[in-house]
Amino acid sequence: IPQAPAGVKQTTREALIQLILKMQLDDGGWALSGAKADPDITAMAIQALAPYCATDAGVRTAVEEALVTLSSRQNDQGGFGSWGSANSESCAQVIVALTALGIDPTADARFIKNGYSLVDALLSFYVDGGGFKHTHSGNRDGMATEQGYYALAAYYRLLEGKTSLYDMTDVQSQAPYRLVV
Repeated sequence: IPQAPAGVKQTTREALIQLILKMQLDDGGWALSGAKADPDITAMAIQALAPYCATDAGVRTAVEEALVTLSSRQNDQGGFGSWGSANSESCAQVIVALTALGIDPTADARFIKNGYSLVDALLSFYVDGGGFKHTHSGNRDGMATEQGYYALAAYYRLLEGKTSLYDMTDVQSQAPYRLVV
């Protein structure tokens, strides 16, 4: 965190954590606006808080409440919707959140509905030839593809016993990189 200039309140990790916790809604999740949890924003808040669950009881409690909320909002096909439609990005964000907590989205009963896991739901948006679409009726979409692939990378990292997607401290370069100008 950069040092704040003189006379400006210093941002701290603890203050950022407390701000996220303060924004948690009564239903256990988070949203950009309104009083109803949004799966994408809830999952992103969990991703931000995940590294602190083991050491902070308040964070752990907030995340556990959010997981209950997400599980209750999962649809019958194992996926999630946001802004009125089931979509791949909501699935992707929840996969990244679960894997950041060490939770397997294909094995945790809270996130399997009618035999469909969250990964099944994400893969239902796959487009033959590569990529993902935002909604089932849509076409290949750049944001959906990006989020779909990094969710699968997060899931792969969990299965391989590696650190989470946003903690790649286990990655070691095999060769030096050079910038060619």
